[in-house]
Amino acid sequence: MSSSTRLLSIDPATGETVWEGAPGDVDAAVAKARAALPAWARRPLAERIAYCRSYQEVVRENADEFARLIASETGKPLWETKTEVAAVAAKVDISITAHEERTGTRQGEVQGVHQVIRHKPHGVLAVLGPYNFPAHLPNGHIVPALIAGNTIVFKPSEFTPAVAEYMVQCWEKAGLPEGVLNLVQGAGETGRALAGHADIDGLLFTGSATTGAALHRQFAETPGKILALEMGGNNPLIVWDAQDLEATAALIAQSAYLSAGQRCTCARRLIVEDGKEGPLIDALTAIIDRIVVGEPFDDPQPFMGPVIDNRAADRLEAGYADLVERGAKVIRPLVRPRADRPFLTPALVDVTGVSGIPDEEHFGPLLQLYRVPDFDAAMAVANDTRFGLSAGLMGGDRALYDRFWAESRAGIVNWNRPTNGAASNAPFGGIGLSGNHKPSAYYAADYCAFPVASLEADAVTGTIAVGLKPKV
Repeated sequence: MSSSTRLLSIDPATGETVWEGAPGDVDAAVAKARAALPAWARRPLAERIAYCRSYQEVVRENADEFARLIASETGKPLWETKTEVAAVAAKVDISITAHEERTGTRQGEVQGVHQVIRHKPHGVLAVLGPYNFPAHLPNGHIVPALIAGNTIVFKPSEFTPAVAEYMVQCWEKAGLPEGVLNLVQGAGETGRALAGHADIDGLLFTGSATTGAALHRQFAETPGKILALEMGGNNPLIVWDAQDLEATAALIAQSAYLSAGQRCTCARRLIVEDGKEGPLIDALTAIIDRIVVGEPFDDPQPFMGPVIDNRAADRLEAGYADLVERGAKVIRPLVRPRADRPFLTPALVDVTGVSGIPDEEHFGPLLQLYRVPDFDAAMAVANDTRFGLSAGLMGGDRALYDRFWAESRAGIVNWNRPTNGAASNAPFGGIGLSGNHKPSAYYAADYCAFPVASLEADAVTGTIAVGLKPKV
């Protein structure tokens, strides 16, 4: 949370202050990045990679402390934040490979002339990070951008300033030259100032569709600046002719409730065949009733912790109440065990036949059930959204999955796997309100550099064969 003069980061599980500080100076941060750009861009690729590998080692050496900080600031269970830190370190190797594959030098010959395709950095890039993966997701922009030769101004979520500060300190311990990566803390006004700064060359964003749309409008008159948007999803999960109901139910629960539902790829809509859903719902509710919601350092570990803050919990409770008021049947309620803290139990509501349901992302543990008569109707419901990030099918045969893959509108399409299962060595992004056709993860290399096509000869040779008057 922030005030007009100070920023406060609050542990959502305990209410204790994790970090306190002042908003940063956007102009100063951009100026430092601009001053550091020429020398950093001129460094050989091998040297830039060496700094990234040193950073990787620092992260690994401090993995436990890093994971505990993420858990304190986000409320996520420690087991989960350990996987986030591991992903931060692994991103270095993946980004090095992606840079070579996606933007490496290519040479050939065109009509006897040497042809070369190389890539250049954009320049000073702003990175706006989210709170749900406060290290992994901005790291997925920062590492490939640095490898490509850009300098960076990084503004994290105001909910997770301590994690951002720690990550930048890891780069400093790795010896990264001053000014190459600049941290500027702040809330929404700081983000808007950075996004609108005249001296940045682009913006890399992960966050909500509402903020992403505002950034798109803000960049409408600056086509010369790169804008990469990775936003949320109202993600469908179809279950059709599934045989192992317990395994299916486990993957549904993972899809809907992992990270307390605070993943942009979480399933929001469960679509099943009407009249055959009973055994599946029984298996799913049996798992829901066993899910442990708790604090990040509890022993034994919980499956999920709180959502990020009380305001987020308030919004989810309001969204749940709206569905119920519209006629949704409660299968498992959204319960807030402590009024003063943002813990929520996983909810499942049947919205079949309910009209006027808003096409929005409920960023928490709230799953909506749709019962449909046939697979045509299932596909229609799945695609009835302006979003297009993740979609999944569980059950069916290869022919049904081939149809699902062909007809679904999403950037991530999974079969018999959770909707929030995504590989770091693959592109990550969506269509519609989920992105602007610049997927991240492995394809981040694409938006961190631009191609330069060259025809090169050692000497000047040439004649004009047509259209000249005779020599006199």
